[in-house]
Amino acid sequence: MSHSQLENTIFSLHSENDFFEAALDVFNYQYENNKVYKDFVDLLPSFKKEKIKTVCDFPFLPIQFFKSQQIISTPNPNPIIFQSSGTTSENPGKHYVSDVKLYEKSFLKSFRDFYGEPEKLCIIGLLPSYLERKNSSLIYMVQYLIERSKNRESRFALQPDDALIHFLTTSDEPKILFGVTFALLDFADKIKAPLKNTIIIETGGMKGRGKELTRLELHKVLSESFHCPVHSEYGMTELLSQAYCNDGLSFTSPSWMKVLVRDPNDPFYITGEGKGALNIIDLANLNSCSFIATDDLGTVRKNGTFEVSGRLDNSDLRGCNLLVL
Repeated sequence: MSHSQLENTIFSLHSENDFFEAALDVFNYQYENNKVYKDFVDLLPSFKKEKIKTVCDFPFLPIQFFKSQQIISTPNPNPIIFQSSGTTSENPGKHYVSDVKLYEKSFLKSFRDFYGEPEKLCIIGLLPSYLERKNSSLIYMVQYLIERSKNRESRFALQPDDALIHFLTTSDEPKILFGVTFALLDFADKIKAPLKNTIIIETGGMKGRGKELTRLELHKVLSESFHCPVHSEYGMTELLSQAYCNDGLSFTSPSWMKVLVRDPNDPFYITGEGKGALNIIDLANLNSCSFIATDDLGTVRKNGTFEVSGRLDNSDLRGCNLLVL
């Protein structure tokens, strides 16, 4: 299957079998075109392509490879490079995105499926730690949504100023507020007032700025302060898709993204449900690697929803989704 056919296929999946067949086509494409992934697969003991019968049988590239290698399947001399956040001593992960239009298509379709058309919403980004650095995939996404919005109040904010607070607490216009955890908690300390017709989407991120809260605890604090729905976004630099949570616990993925679970002590034991480390198939990551073994721990349910419960020991701190459950 050609690259253009693959791109068209991954966003029009209707069944588990559709997903598996598309994933198999993407695997074959990336195995043939991504040298790092091919070398990794070829070194796996006893792996044979003909043994792939389910989504659990694909080889998953450890996410640490993004720190030292260019993980790319479709070369571009001028890729956009998204970079993970972290401490100054870290070697950050880098995602070489050869076609940013595919990223835009992925996050826009997912956002529409969960929240509707951004043109009909006011989009606000309370993401100070991300605005202070370059090459954030989260900032790119929120900036794009702000630009699609037709509301003149759509914008980024380093902190809630008086005009923004007035707008959030008095306007009946539908609003989406993306916020990093510590900034939302600071906002909650500053003002405890109902936000009108607003959905808060927290993106994680305390990074030592205060006591770590479970996601449920965080949502309770924010909902009690603002009296509005509090949702969560799950994404990372190395992915091109996001999952969303509207109940403080379970994330739902778009149809082209699937989360599996592996035994932390046996990376080759992968199942479709249970507790362990999370493996992700992100078919939108066509031009990089769609099969990633993350450092996140969690639970995957039979219906495909998942929880995030922490990180593997000795994993580097990251800017997104450090909340534990």
